[in-house]
Amino acid sequence: MNDNQDTNTAAPAQQSKLIGLAPLMRKAFAGVDMKPQGMELIAHAEKYPNDANAMMDLATTLLLLGHRDTALATQMEALKLQPLYSIPSAHETKIRLLALMTDGDLMANTPLEFLVEDSDIALDLLYVGAGIPAIEQLPEHDVLFVAVGEADDKHELLLDLQALADSWPRPVINAPERITHLGRDGACALLQAGEGIEMPTSIRIDRPTLEKLGSGDIEISSLLPGDDFPIIVRPLGSHAGHGLRKVASPEDIPDYLQAVPSDEFYVARFVDYRSADGQFRKYRIILIDGKPFISHMGISKHWMIHYLNAGMTESQEKRDEEKRFMENFDTDFVPRHLTAFAEITQRLGLDYVGIDCGETRDGKLLIFEVDSDMIVHAMDPVDMFPYKQEPMKKLFAAFRDMLLKAMATAPAA
Repeated sequence: MNDNQDTNTAAPAQQSKLIGLAPLMRKAFAGVDMKPQGMELIAHAEKYPNDANAMMDLATTLLLLGHRDTALATQMEALKLQPLYSIPSAHETKIRLLALMTDGDLMANTPLEFLVEDSDIALDLLYVGAGIPAIEQLPEHDVLFVAVGEADDKHELLLDLQALADSWPRPVINAPERITHLGRDGACALLQAGEGIEMPTSIRIDRPTLEKLGSGDIEISSLLPGDDFPIIVRPLGSHAGHGLRKVASPEDIPDYLQAVPSDEFYVARFVDYRSADGQFRKYRIILIDGKPFISHMGISKHWMIHYLNAGMTESQEKRDEEKRFMENFDTDFVPRHLTAFAEITQRLGLDYVGIDCGETRDGKLLIFEVDSDMIVHAMDPVDMFPYKQEPMKKLFAAFRDMLLKAMATAPAA
């Protein structure tokens, strides 16, 4: 994948079967203590230091345990041993999917393993990027999926991959160059003028500029023309609400800066998207080949909603509402925002992309974030969330149908 990468031909003395991201995260999601798993993998790695599969599983386990730096170092050791990892299909293979991945944490790539669980899709994960050796021969595949997510330090890689994708011998899902536009400022520039869409202007500023905003040396209107406080501030590259805060006035900025030691930030106008009952509602929607599918809905009294901390497991009332929303998604929510979904599909130019969004009081689709690497899964306990099984089956089936449609466009061999 990279002319400067060295070809790795060393074979491991012992190669275990890859556990993979989905089974490991499923255990962590269910509340299983992952430390024994980690200790077992560490012991195995010490005995078999060339076992790339076990090393990769160890890196994933360490990420799930929160040991990011150690995990990423371990992951790179695994990738130097072996850049290609395979997830066999659960049933007779009908689709051979090759995904281009890159090094990084759990948000670095589209988590495809969850989309192909218990299916007839065989998944090969080929890691590419600086320091990762090339392979001598690509595995046979029917479709290529570019799973590398948007990040500042991956733009050059994505542009290099675009040059390859342009002449790839098999159908390609998600043009790499289009993924580079998914940063908050880039997505805002593409989407905010779309009909039926509300997406406040988001800009990148450095720490000195934010300090000047806090000291009163500059006005918010000079950064966000026509906007005022409160604003949303978050560090560049952050996910899951880390460092995200609503700042009510310039006087609150020094405290924020003291708590968040980042060099660059995104700032945008805060939108109060509370419903009439005072609750905030946030939706995760996946656009697959231009069609929207619901992944989940979070309900909270706080504006910053993450599904895991929205109290969905504690509240039967919230689960009942999510159930109704999912059941009526195609006949209620989708028709109301059909124009917005069409605009997003056309403007982003991606076959598969996720949207975290809400609704404004005047009925527009309020977009918080668009990404190709949002996690979509069916890990929620069936006894508590039985209504989620059917919507997720529809989403996974749509993903498979997209691959089959792409395969149909392949030139005859």
